[in-house]
Amino acid sequence: MIDEFYMKYAIKLAKLGIFTTTPNPNVGCVIVNNNKIVGTGYHLKSGQNHAEINALNMAGKYAKNSTVYVTLEPCNYFNLTPPCCNALIKAKVNRVIIANKDPNPKINGYGIKLLKKFGIKIKYNFMSKEAEKLNLGFFKRMRTGFPWIQLKLAVSLDGKIGLYNGKSKWISSKESRIDVQKLRAKSSAILSTSNTVLKDNATLLVRWNELNDYIKKIYPKNLLRQPIRIILDRSNLIKPTNKLILFPGKIFLIRLKYTFEKWPYYVKQIIIPEKNGFLNLKYLFKKLGHKGINNILIEAGSILTGSLLKNKLVDELIVYLSPKLLGNIALNFCNLNEFYNMNDVLKFNFTNIKKIGKDLRLKLKPL
Repeated sequence: MIDEFYMKYAIKLAKLGIFTTTPNPNVGCVIVNNNKIVGTGYHLKSGQNHAEINALNMAGKYAKNSTVYVTLEPCNYFNLTPPCCNALIKAKVNRVIIANKDPNPKINGYGIKLLKKFGIKIKYNFMSKEAEKLNLGFFKRMRTGFPWIQLKLAVSLDGKIGLYNGKSKWISSKESRIDVQKLRAKSSAILSTSNTVLKDNATLLVRWNELNDYIKKIYPKNLLRQPIRIILDRSNLIKPTNKLILFPGKIFLIRLKYTFEKWPYYVKQIIIPEKNGFLNLKYLFKKLGHKGINNILIEAGSILTGSLLKNKLVDELIVYLSPKLLGNIALNFCNLNEFYNMNDVLKFNFTNIKKIGKDLRLKLKPL
């Protein structure tokens, strides 16, 4: 029970980095000596101290003979920062309790092995399921090479995303739209299509002023990290003069061929192959995983939604269900081929249902 209490605290600390750590994982650490917390820390962003180092710095001399609770296996090699294992060994801690082995093949088990070599007692896979939820994208990318894919939709009761004339502002409530800003802020990247961006004149930026007061407190504006904006632009519709391009921040234009217009330094054209007349999304996601992108939030229309679901490329579906009826000729949220057998239809599990303003936010996992 005591170990569980301190690991829960470490998990709570790790969550303080959910908006800033990408491409690194969220990690929290608590150091306990004689039943007293002497050090706490979490990882804030890539290139800065890891959670263990921040906790050791706070603990100082009291780290000796202590128990360290950490949500992810300490690193054992030099990268942007020195290895945490070395610091724990130097501090002469007695025991390290680890929630998860690091899925990074450079670390996986090697950190534990090194600590054991120096006589440090180890307990791992403790509360591993709870801790892994902190880093679904990082774990998936390390294990498979693919990012975690979230598909976000605002839908009416009759399953529509817009009127027949294309108007869709606003299906969801103001509270739901604020909640979407939180989703964006947590994402490594936001993906949409050129048609959607041009129709909505969208920037796909996180609007910090719309975040709630608690998030603003733990995520001040000076730390604001805009996710990479990824635009599927098969027909090269996006131009340097579009609103999206005028706002600085890394942008990937996903295309079949280059254009030689003058683009800002933060815009990169990425060329990928076709598959069955469409951009090869599986190829794209693998490529984005290689670029260190942990999780992608997709905001798009019915064609892309249908393609993603049909090809089983979605890890989590997030639906803001609005208590409105748009009518039978309004735009469906998803374009799919007809099914003739109930065994063939796409199936989901509800993982979370929450009332947001007047809407219901549904989180679903594809089966």
